[in-house]
Amino acid sequence: MRAISVQRAGGPEVLTEVELPRPEPGPVEILVRVHAAGVNPTDWKSRARGQAFGAPAPYVPGYDVSGVVEAVGPGVRMYAPGDEVFGMPLFPKPAGAYAEYVVAPPRHFARKPASLDHVTAAGLPLAGLTAWQSLVDFANVQPGQRVLIHAAAGGVGHLAVQIAKARGAHVIGTASAKKHDFVRSLGADELIDYRTEDFTKATADLDLVLDTIGGDYGPRSRSLLRPTGTYISLTSPADEHFLLVEPDHAGMLALVDLIEKNHLAVTLDTVFPLAGAPKAHEHGETATTTGKIVLKVTN
Repeated sequence: MRAISVQRAGGPEVLTEVELPRPEPGPVEILVRVHAAGVNPTDWKSRARGQAFGAPAPYVPGYDVSGVVEAVGPGVRMYAPGDEVFGMPLFPKPAGAYAEYVVAPPRHFARKPASLDHVTAAGLPLAGLTAWQSLVDFANVQPGQRVLIHAAAGGVGHLAVQIAKARGAHVIGTASAKKHDFVRSLGADELIDYRTEDFTKATADLDLVLDTIGGDYGPRSRSLLRPTGTYISLTSPADEHFLLVEPDHAGMLALVDLIEKNHLAVTLDTVFPLAGAPKAHEHGETATTTGKIVLKVTN
């Protein structure tokens, strides 16, 4: 099968197309023919280090998968060959999504909604589960609560805005001025231009802050919280408020439910072919994307 491999630590140029043996599903595993693979910041951060959560180069990067079940291993009754599925398998271990086939446990996937094509579906799992687990499982956002979402037009941010609104929250987002109309269209109640405004002077009395930026955004954001408020960091493992997403079948079903009720939609920034993975990383590292970057693996 064709795959993209991180050959060593470095820039996008270390992503190399290779031929690898097609994997075979073992007990309680499924083999998925990948139609599209999402691209996430963790992909290029791991590539720069030359390892993904303990898996040293060379390795195949990528977590977000949308595709079709090709075969099932012994004991699998959840899916059958031909089923369309999507998910974020094996995280934080590399799932090898930048490839034509992936093997993983069936419960790391969910059935793809018929309303989503594979390219759009591949943009949802990691970012969507990150937002869902932060806002719902951990913070239990309630109607009327004031929620600040940093980088509200980004991959996680634009989904978090919609999930928070679906929960009845009052949503405040930071984004550049040119993206305000987009974030407002997602349901945001207030927008702050981080380039021209100090967000600490533009809002206060927050119940929740979802921080996708890190650095001094952490202490500055925490200063805006009510005494009972919650701060969640998605960037710094050293932060006591750090949250790391995990595979979650129930969470995937919840995201599907929101999609089917028209409360959640994935916005695609750019779609690249599999061989365009270096350009996809290069584009992602500009930190100017709106929504998600996706690799189209199968034509």
